[in-house]
Amino acid sequence: MAVATVNLRAVTSWVGIARLFAIVLSCVAFSLVASTRDFMGPYGTWCMFTWCFCFAVTLLVLVLELLELYPKLPLSWDDFTSAFSMLAALMVFTTSVVFPSTFISSPCSSSKCARQAVATTASCLCFLAYALEVGLTRAKPGDISSFLSTVPGLLKVFEAYVACLTFSLLDNYSSEAGLQWCVAVYSICFIVTFLIIIFTIGRCLAYMPCPLEKMLVGYNALALVMYITATVLWPLYSFRGRSRPDPCGRNCWWDKYLGVTFLTIFNLVAYLVDLIYSTRMVFIRAPP
Repeated sequence: MAVATVNLRAVTSWVGIARLFAIVLSCVAFSLVASTRDFMGPYGTWCMFTWCFCFAVTLLVLVLELLELYPKLPLSWDDFTSAFSMLAALMVFTTSVVFPSTFISSPCSSSKCARQAVATTASCLCFLAYALEVGLTRAKPGDISSFLSTVPGLLKVFEAYVACLTFSLLDNYSSEAGLQWCVAVYSICFIVTFLIIIFTIGRCLAYMPCPLEKMLVGYNALALVMYITATVLWPLYSFRGRSRPDPCGRNCWWDKYLGVTFLTIFNLVAYLVDLIYSTRMVFIRAPP
């Protein structure tokens, strides 16, 4: 009977310590919020899901590395952990902004508010733990053994996540051709980027008919051009002849359209940086 070995470096290395902090801090955050019962509605549900999801997956990663069971999994472990740490950092960062702005009111004097404030602090520290893990596991220049740990790989996770945030704000938009094109840009780029991430983790890139690096250069160039058009067309068609309503509540369409505008710009910059890095990987080789 096979006996699982114990790899203590999984919890004593800097990456392992960062994961331990992330587990503890996410547990503190969702436990305190559960005690205040501030997890109703879409924003509260999102915050609780983020903390619980990151806690569960990080704990699973730590256990699999501690018992050295991850080589048995049919996936690229380094790519998976790099992608997850980047995704977790983005999710927890978003939650650390959404939760206090939605649930903490001023003045903050009650015990419930104090627990909310501590939960927010724990969430911010949890984000720093995941950001530290991303920094520690990021591939060094010239090392492309794990694609999703390189800058282009991490940017792929960022681009997909920003697209998901964009979709969450597109609950109501007009049928004008310009806005429909923008939604098509967000959807197409998200699907292709998501497939690149999944194929990388699933070790399916060997079946691609062309080298990954050259494919990324072509795709990033096309995505950049598409996002340039969306950056121009979305605010043009969204705000043309329409002023901000007064009052403009939490679900105000104007604020959501403005959020989509900024998210489009964020992804435009991300695809530009991605194109620069992927082009350097292909056409600028470091001297031996």
